Amino acid sequence: MSVRLPRVVIDLEKLRHINCGLGRFSLHLAESLITAAAGRLEPVFFLPPESAVHLPAGRYSSLATVPWKKEIFYRCVRPLVRPFLPAPGIALWHVTNQMSKYLPLDPRVPVVLTIHDLTFLHEEDQRRRQDEIRRKLAAIQRLVDRAAVIVTDTKYVADDVTAHLTLAGRPLLVVPLGIPAAGPAASARPSFLPAGPFLLALGNCLPHKNFHVLVDMAEHVPDLRIVIAGKHATPYGQSLAREIDRRGLQHRISLPGEVSDGDRQWLYEHCEGFLFPSLTEGFGLPVLEALQCGKPVFLSRLTCLPEIAGDLGFYFDSFEPRAMATCCLQGLERVRLEPRYASRARAHAAQFSWAAAAEKYVRIYERVLAR
Repeated sequence: MSVRLPRVVIDLEKLRHINCGLGRFSLHLAESLITAAAGRLEPVFFLPPESAVHLPAGRYSSLATVPWKKEIFYRCVRPLVRPFLPAPGIALWHVTNQMSKYLPLDPRVPVVLTIHDLTFLHEEDQRRRQDEIRRKLAAIQRLVDRAAVIVTDTKYVADDVTAHLTLAGRPLLVVPLGIPAAGPAASARPSFLPAGPFLLALGNCLPHKNFHVLVDMAEHVPDLRIVIAGKHATPYGQSLAREIDRRGLQHRISLPGEVSDGDRQWLYEHCEGFLFPSLTEGFGLPVLEALQCGKPVFLSRLTCLPEIAGDLGFYFDSFEPRAMATCCLQGLERVRLEPRYASRARAHAAQFSWAAAAEKYVRIYERVLAR
């Protein structure tokens, strides 16, 4: 007689935003869990039905996300139905992000909670947003209170969680994200990019990305174009474009907007170096993507970024434009004189594996189930 494996629900609701950070996290974790869980537990993917197309059919069970399963409704219903609930058919529930609106109806089902970041605590206008910050912290605290184990992507976020939330003795573990294998690059230089060497920055144009300091730096690296790729239809992106126009730097700085996967990979592979002056990050995956291509990374020392880039990073000690330019130019020269930099960078990025992340999560599930 075959033994029924414990059924573990993994919240993949964010697959509906497949191209955002949480969507990609959901996709890569799910793909790797299918392999890591084999013979150990049964993954049950909680996802929008239309998102199943992104995952291999027939290798997992699923539950559909529907509005009436949200915690805002379950919170009202749970006390009424609790005495009538049968034995749980689910052994464990993984809440995969701190913004999730879903928890199991049955309060006996243990929960693993992943908190990716608390960036809202570190944004520039936080003093004007105290009520909003309190609401967000209270919502995350409710998830913490329901969890058996808390997981973060970096030690920096773990320290942030410890400082701002009440764990009450709950274990807090770090499971770094993985980096997927690089996809194929476009066969030709993107049409928006003129000939010549360039530095690459990548990300949605939001204030915490701090891209405006690159506009100031551009005047001090006259032989290098700067490409800032990513969604720029935002108030911050629009102000960035206006400043570039006002200073007549269109020939020095490119804002192509969102680019295709092929163009993105081409940019990584052909840039002289990668720029990431971000003020706050939960992980900083683009840094690893650049290192995976053997490229030097120039980044801030803030939040988790030194933890991700390690001694492969060249760090901005200030955002003064001349100092930033000096950091970049000296770093590029050091890389030219160190033939092994590219291989070291690729080896460093390879340590961040989705297979390893999935294995760690399965062990966490097993640890909770063994209690």
